[in-house]
Amino acid sequence: MSERGEPLYKTRPVAPAPARFGWCTRVNDFVSMSEGNSNTYLIETSEGSILINTGMGFEAPVHHSNYNELAGKIDGTLKYVITTQGHVDHVGGVQYFRDRNPGLQYIAHANNVEHQAYDKRLTRFRQARSAFRFADIFPKTFKEYAEAGYKDLNPQDAPTADISFEDRHAFTLGGVEVELIGQMGAETNDSLIVWLPEHRIVFTGNLFGCPFGHFPNLVTIRGDRYRDALVCAQAAQTVLDLEPEMILYGHHEPVVGAELIQREVAAIRDAIHHVHDEVVKGMNDGKDLETLQQEIRVPPECEVGEGYGTVVWSIRAIWENYAGWFKHQSTTELYAVPQSDVHADLLELAGADALIERAAKKAESGEREAALHLLDIVLSADADSEGARALAIEVHQSLLEDARTFRTTGNFWLEGWLEKKIELLGGGKAVSLGSILK
Repeated sequence: MSERGEPLYKTRPVAPAPARFGWCTRVNDFVSMSEGNSNTYLIETSEGSILINTGMGFEAPVHHSNYNELAGKIDGTLKYVITTQGHVDHVGGVQYFRDRNPGLQYIAHANNVEHQAYDKRLTRFRQARSAFRFADIFPKTFKEYAEAGYKDLNPQDAPTADISFEDRHAFTLGGVEVELIGQMGAETNDSLIVWLPEHRIVFTGNLFGCPFGHFPNLVTIRGDRYRDALVCAQAAQTVLDLEPEMILYGHHEPVVGAELIQREVAAIRDAIHHVHDEVVKGMNDGKDLETLQQEIRVPPECEVGEGYGTVVWSIRAIWENYAGWFKHQSTTELYAVPQSDVHADLLELAGADALIERAAKKAESGEREAALHLLDIVLSADADSEGARALAIEVHQSLLEDARTFRTTGNFWLEGWLEKKIELLGGGKAVSLGSILK
């Protein structure tokens, strides 16, 4: 192991989860935390309180209950709500807290309006793309809520800020100095961080991705804008330059200690720079994308986790962010007919049995991705092929075993995808996330 010591990501959880009653804690004598799909934080002062992030709409009453438990009745005490980004798990509960706090002012980055419009434009698309990961989690959560007496779920808000800014905005409440720093593009194009300079505390939201200490998810497999690697690295540098003693992150417990924070955030920054620079070098050297995905690794001295995104996925994101969708590999890339349109022809020529047999040999030799390519040919032309489905389940289960132990922590999205594919291949039905949230 390098002089850095054991990377922090190995001792922190990865998976996010919806807010729960009682799932809250005091960080110190004036800050409380209520965990959820994204953490919310309550800053108490002698002149009122500040709420950072509000969760999804259905989570807001849970966060409200949790803060009432920790800080006493908060209705009428909130002066400001700040969202660190415009994602639905940050802005969804703003109106709920507005209704209980007359005069409350909502502060967001100037790009918040555009980001919310972008999210709204693709609501059905995103819900469909996210369903494989959350369609099982949310019903269980709603059942727990109902058992606790919370049955009529609070609706999702799409709030408009009362105060917005681009680069920096500062104010003081009850003697607590608050600085807001725009960090556009690191997670969303309206990302910001909240800095308490006197206390050396920084609230980052999901600035480096969902779990702390991992390679940022430069493009999510549920579908989103590409995030520029250099912008993400600069966000890490912004935090380093503040020299904080505590990071209150978007998920899970605080990161505490100036020296630890410098080491861990520097590792994130350096890992991003390394991967970015190697991709650019490879592109200029004429290497294809798949070669770079197989070759590039993060050095031990800046080891980070891959619990939400992966380096392989990020290599593709960096490549396509620079070069777009055309890989210069086939003329067919320039036209509208997909490769799957000739799968039936291949099946007719080769025969299903021959393709399944070859796929089995590939799987036995450890070439599981190649096996899936062959099985995709069979299943796209004959979705009911029992032999292909059985072998595909076996290959997916093997990949899932690896995914659950990937880089110590597993990978949240990869595990969810493989689990759902196994279920569907076994005859399960796809579930709409939109119908669950209604």
